[in-house]
Parts: sequence; structure tokens; C-alpha cells
Amino acid sequence: MSDVVTGEAVVVEVRVAQLPTRALALLIDVVIQLALVIGANFLLGHAMAAADPALWAALAIAMTALIFLGYPVAFETLTRGRSPGKLAMGLRVVGDDGGPVRFRQALFRGLAALVEIWGLSGAPALIASLLSNRGKRLGDLFAGTIVISERAPQAAPPPPMPPELAAWAATLELSLLPEEVANTARNYLSRAPQLSPAIRRELGERIAGQVAAYVSPPPPPGVPHASYLAAVLAERRRRTEERLAARAAQAEAPRYGEPRPAVPGAAWPAPAPQAPAPQAAPPQERVVPRGTVGPTPGGFVPPA
Repeated sequence: MSDVVTGEAVVVEVRVAQLPTRALALLIDVVIQLALVIGANFLLGHAMAAADPALWAALAIAMTALIFLGYPVAFETLTRGRSPGKLAMGLRVVGDDGGPVRFRQALFRGLAALVEIWGLSGAPALIASLLSNRGKRLGDLFAGTIVISERAPQAAPPPPMPPELAAWAATLELSLLPEEVANTARNYLSRAPQLSPAIRRELGERIAGQVAAYVSPPPPPGVPHASYLAAVLAERRRRTEERLAARAAQAEAPRYGEPRPAVPGAAWPAPAPQAPAPQAAPPQERVVPRGTVGPTPGGFVPPA
């Protein structure tokens, strides 16, 4: 396994392809490419039977190089990193960031393969893969790619809870148990049937001691190491499932409560009728005889 940091700064764990699997995938691709080269040269020879032998040789070399270069570049670009050989073996070429391989990266891999695989019989690719902790050949180093395996091995079923330890396991304090120690105990239980009794007893005692350093209270006296580890892992898995189920139920619940039906209240009394407000009398116009017009209070004398 290897860690890949994506462009969003997220660490993703991937399974790096092993060298024997990559060798079988390469063998399949080499057989297909050689068959294409033989078929293309056969057709070219029939089509140019009367042509100049030097021209025929030049075209044959160009077509061979085109097949050796175009075959991996075309397949890895169009199928997102899967040639027929890699498809058969469950492999895929991805970038160092875990993203799909680009045309530029596939081209660099193809150009490097012309030298390290076809030109030098794969010796540089083998040496580079053995020296790299990610199994990279020279083409992967130049292109910034990595070959991963998409076929994960079938995981062993989780250990069941021993019935006689269920009540004790419900009282365990498991918050301090590291994930690495839990994985070690899980791997031991999955491989215990394949171990000899002496090694199984020695490993069980050592791993149980590591787990007991983070888990309390201690198990009842006389509990076998395998049963103790199985009870701890089963209880840890049960609590994790309950916590995830509670989160899922909380996420599916509506954010606001359902509206309650309106409750009819007491009716307010109708307001008492009010008497209309008295209206002011319209102003009456004062009529002054024409001959007796005097000065107005403002000193203005209307014309006679």
C-alpha cells in the first residue's frame, strides 16, 4: 500500500502494482504489439511488392516504431491508463496525485518504453522498479505516474463476538485504542488458522498485551487471547456502526419540525358603534350693500 496526495491535499491509500503482475501485463501487451507489427509488415510487403526495397524498409521501420509508441499512448489516454495487458491483470496507470493519466504523461511513458523496454530489453525498467519503493520504472519517474492494482484481495470476515464475553465487552473503554493496534489484532485473527500453535500462542500473547495497554477493564481470568481480541474488535465495530447509524439518521431528519395545526382562540368582542362626529356648518358669505362699503380692517377700500 502507498499514500497518494491528491490535488485537494487529501491523502488516499492505493495499492501499488507488484512487479510480477506488471511483468505479466507487459508480456500480454508485447505479444499484441508484435502481432500488430507482423501483420502490418505483411500487408505492407504485399502492397509494395514492386517498390524500392529501401523505401519498403524505411516504411516498415516507421510503422514498427509507430506501433510500439502509439499502442501504449493511445490505450492509456483513451482508457484512462489501461492497456489490454493492464486490463487483463487489473492494473491502471494514474498520476502521482491519483488523477487519471494525461496524454503528455502517456507520451513520456511511451517514449521511455522505446528505450528501456524495446531498446534495452527491459533491463533498466526492471532495475528501476526494484529500487523504487513504488515500483516505478524510468518512464513513470519521467512522467510522474504510478501503476496501481484495482483488484483488492477479499477481506476476511470480521471476528464475531464470543457470547460469554458480550456483557463484559459492553463495559469496555475503547477510546484510547489506536487504529494501528486494532489493525494488528485484526490481521492476527485472520491469519491465526494458518500459523503453527507455538507461533499463534506467542503472537496472540504479545498482541493481547498491546491491546490491554489501551483497553480497560481487563478480561475475566482464563480468557484465551484470541477470544479477548475478538471481543474487543467486535465491540469496537458495534459501537462504530451505532455511531454511523445515528449520524445517518440525524442527517436524514428534517431540519425544522413539522408545522403544528392552528388552535382556535377566544373571539374578540366586536367594537361598540361610535356616534358620527358633528360636522361644522359651512361658512356663510357676508353681503355688503354697494353704497355702504367702508374700509376693511386691512385698510383696503373696494371700488364702488
